[in-house]
Amino acid sequence: MSLIAGMVGWLVQALAVLGVASYGAAAVVTVVDILGRRIGLPVLGVVDLVQLFVVAGAWLVLPYAFFTGAHVSVDFLIERLPRGPRLSLIALAAAASLGLVGLMLWQGYLTFQTRTMFGDTSQQLGIPVAWFWYPLLVGLAVSIVAILGRLLVRDE
Repeated sequence: MSLIAGMVGWLVQALAVLGVASYGAAAVVTVVDILGRRIGLPVLGVVDLVQLFVVAGAWLVLPYAFFTGAHVSVDFLIERLPRGPRLSLIALAAAASLGLVGLMLWQGYLTFQTRTMFGDTSQQLGIPVAWFWYPLLVGLAVSIVAILGRLLVRDE
C-alpha cells in the first residue's frame, strides 16, 4: 500500500511542479511582453500563451490539493467526532469528490471531443485548442487517483 501511495504522491507532486512552473511561465511572458512593448518588441500571441499557461497551471495543481487535503474544509466539526463517524464522513466526502470529479472528467472529455473535432485553434497563434484541454483532462484524471491515494495514506 505504501508503495502505491508513494507513487501517487510522486505523480501528484510532479504535476504540481509543472503547474506552478506553468504559472511562472505566464508571469514571465507577461513581464517580457510589458518590457518588450517599451522598446517596440511585444511578445506575439501573449494572450494565447498566458491563457494556455494559466489554464495548465490551474488544472495541474488540482490533484495536489486533493492529495494533501488542501481544499477548504470544516475540520473543527469533524475533528470533534468519534473515530467511527469521522471516518465515515471522510469516506462520504471522498465518494462525493470522486463522483463530482468523475462527472467533470466525463463531460470534459465529451466537450474536448467536440471542440477538437473541428480543428479549432487559438486566435492569435493558432495553437490547437486540444492543448488547452490536455491539462484539464490530465488534472481531472490524476485528481481521481489523488482522492483514492489520500484515502490510502490517512493516518487515522
